[in-house]
Amino acid sequence: MRREDPGLNAGRAWGAATATIAGGEWRPGVLEEGLLHNHPEMRRGVLTSGAADQLAALAARAANAPVGLIHFVQGGRLRLYGGWGLAGSWDAVADAPVEQSLAGVVLRTDGPLLISDLSTDERVPPGAVLPAGTGAYLGHPVRDQHGDVLGICCACDDEPREWTADEVAAVAEAAQVCTLLITEQLARYEIDQQRRFLDAVLDSLHDGVAACDADGRVVFVNERMRKLWGDGLADGVLPDGLADAAGNPLGREDLGLFRALRGEHLRDDEVVLRTPHGRTRHYLVDAHPIAGPDGETVGAVQAVQDVTRRKRVERFRTCELAVTTALAEATSIEAAGPLVLEAVVSTLDWAHAELWLVDDAAGVVRSAAQWSAPGWQADIDVPVDLPYGQGLAGRAWQVGKPLWIRDVGRPQSLISEETAKSSRLHAALAVPVREGFETLGVLTVFADSVEGPEDELLALISGIAAHIGQFVERRLVDDLQRQLTRSKNEYLALIGHELRTPLTSISAYTELLREADDKTLVTEGPRLLEVIERNTNQLRHIINELMELSALDAGHADVQLAPMDLAEVVRDSLAKARAAVVDAPLQISDELPGELVLPGDRKRLRQVVDNLLGNAVKYSPDGGQIRVTLKVAGRAAELAVSDTGLGVPTDEREKMFTGLYRTSRARDKAIPGTGLGLTLSRAVVGRHHGSIELVEHGGAGTTVLVRLPMDTR
Repeated sequence: MRREDPGLNAGRAWGAATATIAGGEWRPGVLEEGLLHNHPEMRRGVLTSGAADQLAALAARAANAPVGLIHFVQGGRLRLYGGWGLAGSWDAVADAPVEQSLAGVVLRTDGPLLISDLSTDERVPPGAVLPAGTGAYLGHPVRDQHGDVLGICCACDDEPREWTADEVAAVAEAAQVCTLLITEQLARYEIDQQRRFLDAVLDSLHDGVAACDADGRVVFVNERMRKLWGDGLADGVLPDGLADAAGNPLGREDLGLFRALRGEHLRDDEVVLRTPHGRTRHYLVDAHPIAGPDGETVGAVQAVQDVTRRKRVERFRTCELAVTTALAEATSIEAAGPLVLEAVVSTLDWAHAELWLVDDAAGVVRSAAQWSAPGWQADIDVPVDLPYGQGLAGRAWQVGKPLWIRDVGRPQSLISEETAKSSRLHAALAVPVREGFETLGVLTVFADSVEGPEDELLALISGIAAHIGQFVERRLVDDLQRQLTRSKNEYLALIGHELRTPLTSISAYTELLREADDKTLVTEGPRLLEVIERNTNQLRHIINELMELSALDAGHADVQLAPMDLAEVVRDSLAKARAAVVDAPLQISDELPGELVLPGDRKRLRQVVDNLLGNAVKYSPDGGQIRVTLKVAGRAAELAVSDTGLGVPTDEREKMFTGLYRTSRARDKAIPGTGLGLTLSRAVVGRHHGSIELVEHGGAGTTVLVRLPMDTR
C-alpha cells in the first residue's frame, strides 16, 4: 500500500514534543523542554514535512516494507512527524495515546522492537492502533545526542513476516539519521537563540553599533545606529553632512568602520554631523578590526556614541565663564555688551545676538550692543530703538517673560519675513534682563537653523540675562557712589568759591559802609547797598537750589502727579523768555501741539522748562537762535530745547547733570552760574519717571532732550 502524496498529511502533525522513559518513569525530553515547546518556528524545521517524510520512505524501502513512520512523543501522546506508504486516513496514527501504540512498547523496553505477526504477539497492547493492520512491525528508538529516547522510527507490513538482520540494521540507521537531524536542529536553534539574544542586547544599547565583513560589506546595524545615521549605512552609504572634528567632509573610506578594517584601532575619534535643518550633532567613534581564529582580519566593528548633550553642557559652562569674565573686566555696559554677546554667539554656535536697554521715559528699548558670528553676514538693519510691545525685544519687555520663536520666517513671527530671508535667520530667543522686579533690558539671540525650545538653553540665557541685570544695577550703584563723592567735593568747592565770593563781596561792601563818612554814604551808599543785595540774592538762590536738590534726591520733596497740559506750560515759559530778551538780538521759535496732557507736577515741570530756556538764553551769543519743540514719540512726550551757543563737548555732556559742574567753555567765557540747574532738572524729571540728556546737535550749540511718560503704568 503506497501513499500517493507522502507530505500531504504529515504537515498537519507539526508541533509535537517528546518524552523519555527511564526506569519506567516518564520525564520530559529535550525537545519537550525547550526546542519544540518554546519555539514554534523550529517545529517546522528539519524534521517536518519533506525531510521527515523522505527519511520515513528510505526506512521503509531499506526494510522492504510498504509503510515507514517517524513518531515523537509529547505529553503521553504519540505524534506523527514523517510517514510514507500509509493508505486511507492518517488521523488514527497522527495523534494517539502512547499506551495504545507499539511505540509505548519501544519506549518501555528502551530498545528495538521486532514483531513478525501482530495478531499473535502478546506484546501488542489491547486496542492498539496499528498503522498497517495485522501484519509485521519493526521499530527502533530515536535518541538525542545525550542518548535520551525522543521517539520511534519504524517500518510496517500488512502481512506477517520475518525481519532480516539487514532490515533491522537499516531501520536502526534511519533512527541514527533522525538523531543527526535532531542534533543539527538543536544546534541551529542554539545559534538562532544566541543571535536573537545578541541582537536584542545590541538593539538595547544607547550607542550605535555597526559591523562589516572582510570584504567591507556592512552585515549588521543596530537600531540605535539607524536612528543616529539613518538606514543608508546598511548599504555602506554615509549620511550627508558627516565631517571630522576639523570640519572636513568624510567619505566612505574615512569612516571608522572601514579604517578599522584596514587595521586601525580608533578610540574616541570625533565626528560631526550637520543635519539638513542646520543642527549639529557630535559623536565619538570607537572602531576595531575583528580577528578570526587564524589571526586574519575577518571584519570590523564600530560603536558610535552621541555626545551632543555633553558638548552642549561643556559649551554652556564655557559660555557662563566667558560672560562672567567679560562682565568682571568691563567698566560699563557699553564696553561689556559686545564681549558678552561674542561669548554667547561663539560658545553656543548661534549666528547673531543683541542687547537692548530699556528707556522707560521714551517707552522704547534702545540697542546697546550686537554681535554676529564670523563669516555670518547679517543683512539686517537693526533699529536704534524699538517701541514698547513692538518687535521681538519690545514684545519681550511688554510680556515680561522669555519669548521663543522656532522659525522667524513664519508669517506669525515678530520679525519680518524679508529680514528672516535676507539674513538666513531661523530660531530666535528673547529674554528680559531684570534686577528684582524691574526690567532693565532684553537679550536676544538668533540661530540660522530651525530649533525647538529647550529648557537647558532657556535657563542658560536667563542666567546670562540675570548676570547682565546685576552688572547694570551694580554699575548704577557705583556711578551713584562716584557722583556722591564728586558732589561732596563739588559742594566743598562751592563753599570755597561760589559761597565765599558773594560773602566776601558782602563783607567788603559792608565794611565800606561802616567806614564811610556822611557825604560818601549819600553819594555811594545806594550803589554799595545794591551790590550787597545782589550778592545776598545770589547766596539765597544757591542755598534754595541746594536744599531743593537735596530734598528731591532724598525723596522728601513733594511731587504731585496729576493730569496737566505740558504744551500750555511750555507756552507760558516761552512767553516769559521772549519778554526777557525782547530788546536782545536773539530769535526764539517753537513748534508745539495745541494740547499735550500727561501726568505731572505743573510747578516742578515749569521749573525745568524755565531752567532749560534760561540756559539757552544765557549761553546764546548775539544773533543766536533758540528752538523749542514738543511732540509725542511712542509712549512718551519729547521736549527739545536747542540753541546755537557755546555747545558742550561730548565727553562733558553727562557731567553736566552731576551737580555744580560747569562746562569748560562756560568757565573760559566767565559766564556766571552755579551748575545746579541741569542737576535739579534731572532730579525733577526722574521723579516723573522720565529722562533728560544732551543729544547730538547739528552745528554749534546744544540740544537738551526731555522725555516724560504719557502714562505711569
